[in-house]
Amino acid sequence: MCGIAGFFDATLNSVVADNTISNMLEAVAHRGPDARGVWMHQGVALGHNRLSIIDLSKEANQPMFYNHFAIVFNGEVYNYLEIKKELINLGFEFKTQSDTEVVLAAYQQWGSDCVRKFMGMWALVIYDQKTNTLFASRDRFGIKPFYYIYDNSRFYFGSEYKALKQAPLFKNDLNYNQISRGLQLGWLCYDDETYFEKIKSLPAACNLTLQLSASHLHIEKYWQLETGNYSSLSFNDKRDLFRQKFEE
Repeated sequence: MCGIAGFFDATLNSVVADNTISNMLEAVAHRGPDARGVWMHQGVALGHNRLSIIDLSKEANQPMFYNHFAIVFNGEVYNYLEIKKELINLGFEFKTQSDTEVVLAAYQQWGSDCVRKFMGMWALVIYDQKTNTLFASRDRFGIKPFYYIYDNSRFYFGSEYKALKQAPLFKNDLNYNQISRGLQLGWLCYDDETYFEKIKSLPAACNLTLQLSASHLHIEKYWQLETGNYSSLSFNDKRDLFRQKFEE
């Protein structure tokens, strides 16, 4: 478990921006005791509290950079070694043993479609300095949390409500529809709704793209569970299909 937080807000001066990202990360300090990193560039701030899992070296600290891309990433891509091998065959080189660097290189190679290759759990934000674009993604089943506030081209994100409560856009207006669902059904979120009117949750299996220069936010679902009627299959066919899916 790591903690990510950050924003795009061109209205903040450098002092307020520094204090804001520091407060956001401190609010989720419990998620990553091993390292803390911040990177800021022209209104963009990326912050990360790290819990070291795969590559324990300092080189794998975040935010991490690959060419003109920067990333903060919470999660684990289980098949990163297979993807890394594929990327090496395409000419990519790597400096760390982390899955984070593989995620960045995969994004450079395949763009937003890279998440279709990932097997695992993740909440991530990648900033492309050339196109001035923020890309965010959440894993297929929403195991890793991703919350955000977007208002009039200003965008804040974090792993928990606590981080976003430090954002200047936050208001303590409660979402009573979600409170009712939570009390009656135990749901933490519904679609993109949370317990606060201002805070949204990126739905599972969705990508979010924010073109900073155009102030355009777009959310797209990249995966949904396949369903089918298998009643006509024999026992042996079902067994073989199950084994194939299990091995995949």
